[in-house]
Amino acid sequence: MNTHDFYYDLPEDLIAQDPLEDRTGSRLMVLNRQSGEYEHKYFKDIINYLKRGDCLVVNNTKVIPARLIGEKINNWPNNDHEDIVPGARIELLLLKRKENDIWETLVKPGKKTKPGTLVSFGQGLLTAKILDVQEDGNRLIQFSYQGIFEEILDKLGQMPLPPYITHELKDKNRYQTVYAKYEGSAAAPTAGLHFTEELLDKIRAKGVDIAFVTLHVGLGTFRPVKVDNIKEHHMHSEYYQILEEEADKINKAKENGGRIICVGTTSCRTLESSSDDRGYVQAGSGDTSIFIYPGYNFKVMDGLITNFHLPESTLMMLVSAFSKREYILDAYREAVKKQYRFFSFGDAMFIQ
Repeated sequence: MNTHDFYYDLPEDLIAQDPLEDRTGSRLMVLNRQSGEYEHKYFKDIINYLKRGDCLVVNNTKVIPARLIGEKINNWPNNDHEDIVPGARIELLLLKRKENDIWETLVKPGKKTKPGTLVSFGQGLLTAKILDVQEDGNRLIQFSYQGIFEEILDKLGQMPLPPYITHELKDKNRYQTVYAKYEGSAAAPTAGLHFTEELLDKIRAKGVDIAFVTLHVGLGTFRPVKVDNIKEHHMHSEYYQILEEEADKINKAKENGGRIICVGTTSCRTLESSSDDRGYVQAGSGDTSIFIYPGYNFKVMDGLITNFHLPESTLMMLVSAFSKREYILDAYREAVKKQYRFFSFGDAMFIQ
């Protein structure tokens, strides 16, 4: 199966640049994954498609202000003509936290930012030293600071919006779900952005349980597929955690005949990574690099609430695996025709 099999034509003006004032005001396409039939609703109507005994699984990761703009403050020890001069602008994007204030990062400009380079942020409030360059070009850096790192990052960092969003985000909280709890993501689990506390309360009142899992979203999820044969694509790993209490909610719903409905591809990947052969979720934590594409046999998930994804992306492949590629592409063409809003701040789809 080739990457181009998951291409569709998207006019640029359908890429949503700003979140709607009302989170639940987004449009909702409801797709029958068996027949390919769809209907057009609004996100607030999702409650009409949920049943007593179902379990809604959401990702409670919290996006950190992971984009830092600083300046170089030293000459690389073995300086040459390709090096960048002190005072030059350097941008960091934090991807994954490791031990001893070491982070895996994306750095711009990358090729000229060598091990040994020192970078200052906020006039020295935070400094970073480039330690190593990894195979994929990501840099390992170590921070130095006085005080609490999270408070400094909140002061200096910016929300790491995807490159296709060019508008400035006026309210940082609009790139967080209302249930975001555990910091660690470089991108939001965007399907969850449509929910409000009021809607969640109505869902609970209907007899639907809500289970919280955590997967810290890295940019690897959105990394373009650069190979023709999708089986040759390598997924970056992401950290996940499922608490015992939350695993019990999911397994109880499954035992009682309820549906497991994932909010977002990250929730889906978390459950499918942590389940046994019978489809029961195991509590615990670890790293997952699961890559789901057509032919995959889903063990846990019965329904998926998700946004509209980039052409030829691994997320397009995942939703195509849950339904049929032809049905997904047909639904996307209809969404384009009906002027749906696409990607992170866009409209949603419920695949059932």
